[in-house]
Amino acid sequence: MQTASHLSESPARPPENRSLNAMLLAAGRGERMRPLTDVTPKPLLQVQGRALLDWHIAALQQGGVNALVVNTAWLGEQIPAHLDAVWSELAAGQRLRYSHEGRDFGHALETAGGIARALPLLGEAFWLAAGDVFAPDFVFDAAIARQFAASDDLAHLWLVPNPAHNPLGDFALDGSRALNLPKDQPSPLPRYTYSTIALLKAGLFRAPWCDIAQGNPDGVAAPLAALLRRAMDAGRVGASVYTGRWTDVGTPERLAQLNA
Repeated sequence: MQTASHLSESPARPPENRSLNAMLLAAGRGERMRPLTDVTPKPLLQVQGRALLDWHIAALQQGGVNALVVNTAWLGEQIPAHLDAVWSELAAGQRLRYSHEGRDFGHALETAGGIARALPLLGEAFWLAAGDVFAPDFVFDAAIARQFAASDDLAHLWLVPNPAHNPLGDFALDGSRALNLPKDQPSPLPRYTYSTIALLKAGLFRAPWCDIAQGNPDGVAAPLAALLRRAMDAGRVGASVYTGRWTDVGTPERLAQLNA
């Protein structure tokens, strides 16, 4: 089984008629989901009869993405055991790979740290999705991915209308550009919540946006938001509004509502 710690070079950029690789974030502890996550990794919790990660993988395959990287930490051995069984064809073809943060460092590396660690497996542009979000209507559009790969942007985010648990949103939106505007300052521009689905460039994880060493050999834990805000200030982050079904499965109550 191939892992990020075994590779030192990024794969070649995909041909123009092919989709990009993707990374699914699945390393977090899921403290707010306890006691459910005491025995099951949050991304493997069942929504409508299917693990959260399985929903994303099915949608990614429909979008033509067939090379996936999943990071693991908390109860990390359960994730490849589940995915390799359910997605055996992907696993057999080495198109389903893992970055084992818990095994390599003893803890999760957060979003930016985890992506930086897995970067050698991802290429110069790639999809990103958090494994604890339910977004069954989202389309991983290969044409949009290719357009992004050819652009000067470092990121393209999908934003959603603000849920009750995040009423002030995360970022402002000006047309198709995401803006880093403080929440405590009034603005005529609408604010939205980051869906945790995005297209990213490897360049976002290099200087001057990020100071983590290539491949994150030291296991630095760092969030993604700070990198995105720096890139927004330079005008290099695009955004779209996603209005389909979306839930941040962050509490047992939200999970129960989805399964009601």
